[in-house]
Amino acid sequence: MAAAVARVESLAGMPTIPTEYVRTEEERLSLGDAFEEAKKAAEGPQIPVVDLEGEGCVEEVMRAATEWGVMHIVNHGIDGRLIERLRVAGKTFFDLPIEEKEKYANDQSSGKIQGYGSKLANNTSGQLEWEDYFFHLVFPEQKVDLSIWPKDPTDYVEVTKEFAKAIRGVATNMFRILSLGLGLDPDRIELEIGGMEDLLLQMKINYYPKCPQPELALGVEAHTDVSSLTFILHNMVPGLQVCHDDKWVAAKCVPESLIVHIGDTLEILSNGRFKSVLHRGLVNKDKVRISWAVFCEPPKDKIVLRPLRELVTEAAPAKFPPRTFAQHIQHKVFKKPIPAEQEGV
Repeated sequence: MAAAVARVESLAGMPTIPTEYVRTEEERLSLGDAFEEAKKAAEGPQIPVVDLEGEGCVEEVMRAATEWGVMHIVNHGIDGRLIERLRVAGKTFFDLPIEEKEKYANDQSSGKIQGYGSKLANNTSGQLEWEDYFFHLVFPEQKVDLSIWPKDPTDYVEVTKEFAKAIRGVATNMFRILSLGLGLDPDRIELEIGGMEDLLLQMKINYYPKCPQPELALGVEAHTDVSSLTFILHNMVPGLQVCHDDKWVAAKCVPESLIVHIGDTLEILSNGRFKSVLHRGLVNKDKVRISWAVFCEPPKDKIVLRPLRELVTEAAPAKFPPRTFAQHIQHKVFKKPIPAEQEGV
């Protein structure tokens, strides 16, 4: 088991938060309780809601992907009863005593990233995020390691497997819509990033405890996702904010919807047509927030990511040098340069 790490859940009853969770002065200028920020944002611009069974679905998805990089999708095809079972299973796991959850602890220092964990400081100021999480690969099934999945609740494996298959179908549908919107063959994007065999779905259940000083903390600091698409569902507690026109916009809680983020991978493939959305997570004093994020990632070394050739012209030259997904992560997280020889691949 990994060495003991302070879990954020254990800090939730304190009157003040430890200094390592206090964000920078610049960040704090725009922070606040998630419920209050959601109320303030109710009258401003809103993340688009797209009906996947609607008549102008392709155009609406394209508008959201290019102007926002994020959307709520409804009529996505996943049974609401399955989503509710998934919510119950995740909440039941996080309701277990911390010592029970520690049986599934990950160990980031040794490269074991799957399992129960908390964010380790990876920035110069040593700041931490107000969340605990459970992270695991959920699809393709033959690549999944069930030995690290929770045994309690007893239906966790069954429900999560069923949800993973369902969300994989939604991913295929979204890739088809985005391909068509770019004037490409419907299966163009999905095949470029691994297809049914190699595209990986990683699920991260984010658990944001109540926070005594939400105006000082962040559940997740501002970032873009490295994935192609990220799907998010939550327990109807606000917290997500996205950056639009240089302002933070709070995501509404839209019933029966999934939130979809465009990630870096699709920004690269689309040669910048699609926008990888900058986003962050606020916290609040009154309610625990739980979200389920599913990251659709290409294989780390098998595929070279580059702008699709159909989208590169003399008038629109390639904006991104080729790189593997692993190299992109190294470049983004550790500021390592993209190898020059990669550009000729």
